[in-house]
Amino acid sequence: MRDAIEETHALVRDMKIRGAGRIARVAVLALKEYCDRTDFSSVADLLGRLQKAGQRLKSARPTAVSLPNAVNLVVSVAKKNAEKGLSLPDLKQVIDDACDNFVAVSDKATQTIAAIGAKRITDGDVVMTHCNSEAVTEIFATAHAQGKSFEVYATETRPRYQGRITAADLARRGIDVSLIPDSAARLYMHKVDKVLVGADAIAANGAVVNKIGTSQLALVAHESRARFYVAAETYKLHPTTMLGELVEIEQRSSLEVVPRSWMESNGGVKVKNPAFDVTPPEYIDIIITERGIYPPQGIVFLMKELYPET
Repeated sequence: MRDAIEETHALVRDMKIRGAGRIARVAVLALKEYCDRTDFSSVADLLGRLQKAGQRLKSARPTAVSLPNAVNLVVSVAKKNAEKGLSLPDLKQVIDDACDNFVAVSDKATQTIAAIGAKRITDGDVVMTHCNSEAVTEIFATAHAQGKSFEVYATETRPRYQGRITAADLARRGIDVSLIPDSAARLYMHKVDKVLVGADAIAANGAVVNKIGTSQLALVAHESRARFYVAAETYKLHPTTMLGELVEIEQRSSLEVVPRSWMESNGGVKVKNPAFDVTPPEYIDIIITERGIYPPQGIVFLMKELYPET
């Protein structure tokens, strides 16, 4: 029988599935399939095994907070309904519904962000972006569909080159796009009006955790007086940062940076491969969410509203 949890864990860990929103959706769908296909002996058995499955999924990508937030939501719904005395079949149905609802809410959030964010794109704009964000791509697509004429510079986003995915996607949609090396960002920034990026996690102080290289882009944009916008669904807010917890930065294999043959020939060289960095709130103008636009300093109030028990 197909092991939905291990298969999804591998796909997320190996970045076969990318993007914080996509990761969150595929995780809850894996939990749904796991619950549907597994024979549990009791409600307690379901809860225990669901939590273990959730922990396994969360371990795939430690920085993208959308993953634990989505998994924790499903587990929380299961626990609360189990406390109400639901039967095993009824509880499995509640979990199914919670997973389906999350996917629907996630999809709707992306489209709402696209509609809000497109208002920030004007005719003649030159916009730079980094990595591959579903929310950002949909903002560009929506603005283009509205008849706005603008140009996009997409950085390659080494070492996994997610920017190439963005550039190819935008070109297919008929959007004027140029792909540039990450190191060319400062050279082209003087042409840029706005920088628009996604997020993998947002801290309580408004700092944004995103693909490595984002903070350098923000610094260059600040120097050039270009606006810096972040587009992110609210399930990317990191609630434990309100308690002072730091966001773990994922360290990936050095083999994503250099081939094994090079490593073997240069054994004295240490190769570091952090997947994310942190952009300070003072370099961010606005954060676009499905609940509206917030300055970085306003994120803590949104977080308190969404996570009152934290």
